[in-house]
Amino acid sequence: MKTTIDLPEEMLHRAKVLAARQHSTLKELVIAGLDHVLGTSASASHDAPLGRLRQGLHLGNKGISRDEIHARR
Repeated sequence: MKTTIDLPEEMLHRAKVLAARQHSTLKELVIAGLDHVLGTSASASHDAPLGRLRQGLHLGNKGISRDEIHARR
């Protein structure tokens, strides 16, 4: 759904710069921000798979050493 919002010019400029730095769009940035504030999941959005891909997966904090990798063979 399309809507119009009135933002301060400086905020809009900073948002566009941030979106460009993240290789994203202003729309994706606004959706992510609203999802964060509302505590909702982006899964309802058709852009969600790309957003999840860019975010990556958290697989835990424990690293694995070179010796541990070779010991698993």
